[in-house]
Amino acid sequence: MTTTPAGGRRGRPWRAAGTAVVVTMAMIGAGMIGASLKTTPTPRPPQPLAQAGPEPTAPASTADDAPPVDGQPVDGQPVDGQPVGQSAVGLARSAPTSIEIPRIGVNATIMSLGTNPDGTVQVPPLDKADQAGWYEPGASPGETGNAVIVGHVDSAVLGPAVFFDLGALTPGDTVTVRRADGVPATFTVDSVKSYPKTAFPTELVYGPSDRPGLRVVTCGGQFDQAAKSYPDNIVVFATLAA
Repeated sequence: MTTTPAGGRRGRPWRAAGTAVVVTMAMIGAGMIGASLKTTPTPRPPQPLAQAGPEPTAPASTADDAPPVDGQPVDGQPVDGQPVGQSAVGLARSAPTSIEIPRIGVNATIMSLGTNPDGTVQVPPLDKADQAGWYEPGASPGETGNAVIVGHVDSAVLGPAVFFDLGALTPGDTVTVRRADGVPATFTVDSVKSYPKTAFPTELVYGPSDRPGLRVVTCGGQFDQAAKSYPDNIVVFATLAA
């Protein structure tokens, strides 16, 4: 099974490099977060209100030279609506067990994901497209740093999948992640954006942060029947509620 940065049906993989994840360019979509090769039309998942433009961050870097990320000041300006100079205290590390998003009716189990021997990120199997996956090498939800949860948008096996309606979220919505230690982590959505897969915001999703953040990722855009791929990634940016 192939993997991709954030969903689709066939394409190039995510790759992990040290403490950072390097997302390949020209990612056309695939097995990561999407459906298999089905030919019947499927409903188009809801899309964010606006396509994301270039992020006000430094150029992409190597694992040894991470640029400013979501919530960090860039040239004295806040990024994605995050206040400059305010840092939340995170929770202790604990594996997530489930995710609840009341606005779109999500209440799903979370499985832990790592990396494959070739360095690509593991993905939820398509026959479990009703579950989400946590990127375990990163921060746990509620811990200081950016926790990443991914999920399929649809599946030939199950149809609309766990994050089919993710693009319908708006700032102020809440996401609650249940954790193994019994302490829930509730996040407030700051922004919901759609990115072409050729411009996946690697550092904003996987980069470091001095506050407890959450990124929820799936596929988006109009499914391309010829390429068997979704062209975009939907990313929800959220921060731990007080």
